[in-house]
Amino acid sequence: MNDPTLSAPARDFYLARQPILDRKQALFGYELLFRSTAAGPANVDTAIAATASVIAHAAQLGLERVIGDALGFIHVDAEVIMSDIFVFMPREKVVLEIMDSLPVTPPVLARITELMHHGFRFALGDVVRDSPDLQKLLLFIDFIKLDLRDIAAADVARLAALFKQGKKKLLAEKVETRDDYTACLGLGFDYFQGFYFATPAIIRGRKLSPSQLAVIELMALVTSDADNVAIERAVKRDVTLGLNLLRLVNSAAIGARYRIDSLSQAINVLGRRQLQRWLQIMLYAEPARAGAGMTPLLALASTRARMLELLAQRLRPGQRSVADVAFTVGIMSLMDTLFGIDMQEILAQIPVIDEVADALLRRSGFFGELLHLAECIERMEEKDSLVAPALRQLALSTDALVELEVAAFEWTDNVVRFAI
Repeated sequence: MNDPTLSAPARDFYLARQPILDRKQALFGYELLFRSTAAGPANVDTAIAATASVIAHAAQLGLERVIGDALGFIHVDAEVIMSDIFVFMPREKVVLEIMDSLPVTPPVLARITELMHHGFRFALGDVVRDSPDLQKLLLFIDFIKLDLRDIAAADVARLAALFKQGKKKLLAEKVETRDDYTACLGLGFDYFQGFYFATPAIIRGRKLSPSQLAVIELMALVTSDADNVAIERAVKRDVTLGLNLLRLVNSAAIGARYRIDSLSQAINVLGRRQLQRWLQIMLYAEPARAGAGMTPLLALASTRARMLELLAQRLRPGQRSVADVAFTVGIMSLMDTLFGIDMQEILAQIPVIDEVADALLRRSGFFGELLHLAECIERMEEKDSLVAPALRQLALSTDALVELEVAAFEWTDNVVRFAI
């Protein structure tokens, strides 16, 4: 077996991770999507080449840094399957996703069998109908992915029932609305991929919860330069906030040299800048307190915020206040979804500078350009053609972009877990 010929240099690509959720809305995995800058929009051949390039240079990229504790679903074709690049992949962390159009030849089936014996799992995507070739592949498949955009609702129901009989795990792809999610939940789907969880559902008269109000009150104290005694008093009024603050400052993420047992010490060690950042993250953490772990909205918001901060640091070096504003823009950009309140109304309750408002409401200005780039990457399959122009506008290379993306993913998975 030989490695596939790779048309793209090892770092001549950018990537996105799309969350896969279980029936309880907890993170289960990520589909990793790669695009070569030499490719046209959604060019599958060059996307596969970029995937193979990433795998072959996994030591440089650090796949575990991208997916954290979750599973990573990665597209592979026959050429990649027949190669020797899998030695670079953490088999317990990876699901190899093949397409229904994969040539079902004896050598390919033999290689899939070999990889299964080495501990790899397989998902089958682009399934639109039953067929003899599909039946041959099903013997090797753990996950079946059905794309809601490509299959009529009646066929989704029929195929779901068929595959459930075969004890396969069903994954609904392109789940973009709550109605999509509810319908697939009723059909017995096990996992869900799409951005329905990040779509605002504005509810008139919606009120913030007591915990969210407590966090916003604290944010107001921190940003108004209130003294530490007032901040400590406010933290003590919410037991969960106090416990989480102590947990955070005693975590490996902060790296305190000695154990901290008092809230006053914790506030001093963390500092105002980090305290404000932690409070912004805590707004998204409330739904996770029931024991489900990091929610997808928390992961998306914190990753977006860190990504914008790192971009600002790279593009405006030495201007820490600019990086801080970029983080705030990223974390606030999903608050309309979090609260179920229109963004204009949120900004009336949480005063921000004009540059932040312009970015959040109109995606304009420097911070708006950063936010636009992050959103295009997140929704790579729909907005792939917009990424290259956004990079040119910011004079940012793909090499720098991937470096910052991986750092943002790693920061979210390592730091945010200590915030909840």
